[in-house]
Amino acid sequence: MFSVNTNPGALIALQNLNTTAAQLQNAQNQVSTGLAVASPKDNGAIWAIAQSERATQGSLDAVKNSLQSGQSIIDVANSAGQTVSDLLIQMKEKALAASDTSLDTNSRSALNADFVALRNQITTVVNNADFNGVNLIDGSLTAGAITSLANAEGTSVITTQAQNLSLSGGIISVGATDTIGTVTTAQAMIDTVATSLTAVDNALATLGTSSKALGDQLNFVSNLQDTLETGIGNLVNANLAKESATLTALQTKQQLGIQALSIANSSSSALLGLFR
Repeated sequence: MFSVNTNPGALIALQNLNTTAAQLQNAQNQVSTGLAVASPKDNGAIWAIAQSERATQGSLDAVKNSLQSGQSIIDVANSAGQTVSDLLIQMKEKALAASDTSLDTNSRSALNADFVALRNQITTVVNNADFNGVNLIDGSLTAGAITSLANAEGTSVITTQAQNLSLSGGIISVGATDTIGTVTTAQAMIDTVATSLTAVDNALATLGTSSKALGDQLNFVSNLQDTLETGIGNLVNANLAKESATLTALQTKQQLGIQALSIANSSSSALLGLFR
């Protein structure tokens, strides 16, 4: 039936054209953003999951910073501790040399002066072994340890115990005023320094183990971030190859829809022929 009031063919063509336009807009958005789920209206459930994982991924940056800071503190302490160990080795050599009863007074005094200089150097090294205001080996930590974040929730930490390498601090038995000015003190100092050296080396081994634990956790967190990024991509990323093909097909479909609408709109003009 011909009618100037109603054109069913044009209405259907317009509906199809609107549907194609909406699909084309969606395909264009996915191609331009690279995301199949860019906002809650695309897929609310998937978007919420992706946002949650993004929050976790972002929080892991803070975990990495904490682990790296802890590692730096320990590495500085280890570096200073190795210097202290080397100084103790030299002090033992001086004490052994000074224990020689055949030495004259001047030689023993010179050895004692060297020993005192090495002893004082330990204090200097220990007091300057801080990173960002934290010193693990001078006995200044009231808590006796530092903690580093281990997960994004903050519910797990890695604890590193401080090692007091100051003179007479419990690990090093050598006192701040000890000397080797006599044969007797030199002979006694040999064992004292040897004991201190063993204790320092054990303390450094403990710090080294802690540093490795932080390094291992840091590697895990970095890998976890990469895994989360891949997982988020699997949820929200668009298949650009597929969407590019879809985009081309929809553009063709849109052109055909426009032509179909034009044909449907022109059908009413046939009514004019009835009046000729």
